Amino acid sequence: MLQKLNLEHILFLDIETVPQKEGFDELDDELKSLWEHKTQYQRKDEFTAEGFYDRAGIWAEFGKIVCISVGYFKHEGSTRSFRVTTFHGTEIKLLKEFKNLIITHFSATRHLLCAHNGKEFDFPYIARRMIINGIELPYKLDLFGKKPWEVAHLDTMDLWKFGDYKNYTSLKLMTKVLGIPSPKDDIDGSQVRDVFYEENGIDRIINYCEKDTIAVAQVLLRLRNEKILSADEIRHV
Repeated sequence: MLQKLNLEHILFLDIETVPQKEGFDELDDELKSLWEHKTQYQRKDEFTAEGFYDRAGIWAEFGKIVCISVGYFKHEGSTRSFRVTTFHGTEIKLLKEFKNLIITHFSATRHLLCAHNGKEFDFPYIARRMIINGIELPYKLDLFGKKPWEVAHLDTMDLWKFGDYKNYTSLKLMTKVLGIPSPKDDIDGSQVRDVFYEENGIDRIINYCEKDTIAVAQVLLRLRNEKILSADEIRHV
């Protein structure tokens, strides 16, 4: 079935997230209490709520999106290209820009979103942050009432499971075993918070996010048994 999909109908994406505040002490007392309750099972006795706060970007209720990178295929005759761009700035600005892209170019039934672990992370995270920011959900992210198997979006990690629902495979591991150049050559997800708040290094984060978006597209090509993208086929726009 993957071979039957038109690659030009797929929007590949990746998001990078950080805690809403730089430090735990910037939260009000109620949020501190809610954070402590939310993370009690993950922390166990190893961390205090404050010591665990640098991981708050994982949860949409306590984190925020700092960039969304997107990519799409374009075929002109026999020439194939993959075009990548990133929305960044204030969260409400980047969410509105991302929504506008979906509405104007990827809103038809034939269009799909694709991310690695997207069904568990990227898609619901974006939807939750839109709601929190007072942005009406575009149709493609309005998944209320839908069961996981009714969501038509593509998830490269989900595709790799082949029905093995207990399996988790990182994007880095998939690129390694599939012979795809690794996107992890500068920072990784655990460093994004520090790069954002301590280095003000949004450009490094954008570069990292775009490489992950490209890697997701490469993985889908390999799952279709197609030749992966060469460097000269990738356009940053």
